[in-house]
Amino acid sequence: MPTLSALTIYPLKSCAALPLTHATVEPLGLQHDRRWMAVRPDGAFMTGRELPALLHVRALPTPTGLSLSAPGRAPIEVPVPSAHASRLDITLWDDTCSAACAGADADQWLSDYLGEPLRLVYVDPRMQRPVDPKRAAPTDRVGFADAYPLMLVSEASLAELNTRLSQPVSMGHFRPNLVVSGCEPFAEDRWKRVRIGGVELALTKPCARCVLITVDPETARRDPHQEPLRTLTAYRKQGNKVLFGQNVLARGEGQLRVGDPVEVLEEG
Repeated sequence: MPTLSALTIYPLKSCAALPLTHATVEPLGLQHDRRWMAVRPDGAFMTGRELPALLHVRALPTPTGLSLSAPGRAPIEVPVPSAHASRLDITLWDDTCSAACAGADADQWLSDYLGEPLRLVYVDPRMQRPVDPKRAAPTDRVGFADAYPLMLVSEASLAELNTRLSQPVSMGHFRPNLVVSGCEPFAEDRWKRVRIGGVELALTKPCARCVLITVDPETARRDPHQEPLRTLTAYRKQGNKVLFGQNVLARGEGQLRVGDPVEVLEEG
């Protein structure tokens, strides 16, 4: 039986990965995952695609909010915005929604480190961002992840990709929440429903990849040869999309732990 071999969250969208041994599954995905995001003053979302240095920002959830640190910068503690905090209409791909503003101190910290005017926003209870209704229930919601609350990749799929690369890449290039071992390469492409730690998960569609996977999470530098995107394009392209990993929706709440068995309930 496959096994859950890694759990990872990214409290600030595009920040450094935060590995966990256990995590709580909530309606928006893993607790604390992608609940904060950097945006331009007009609300346009920013990621490591535009600002690779974001990958070196370490974001740690705290009992009252978020702790941010980065190379050469003093850490800052950011409280969760109050119910009366100012709001900003943000755009994330094709979605526009209202997010809570973290405040001037956090905005200045991000702007100084990343070298352009930015604001920090938060997914509070008032923010409502539905998942694509063509592939989700009307009640499904997502925070600041690109499109779906969770993403799953198998170790075998990465290993198979690395046999085709002159320089192997790490799982960190793909920024999954859930990593599975003990299956064959791309077995996750066939899974429709799985159960991990008592939580049922629906694998809704393959994850379309972009230039962010060419940015090394350790160095924050783009690969000059556009790898591994270039190699994936040669054998994982369908239509105009390059696919690697699976987008996932939770069909319940509960606890996940590294080492949990992954029970495949339905294939398709």
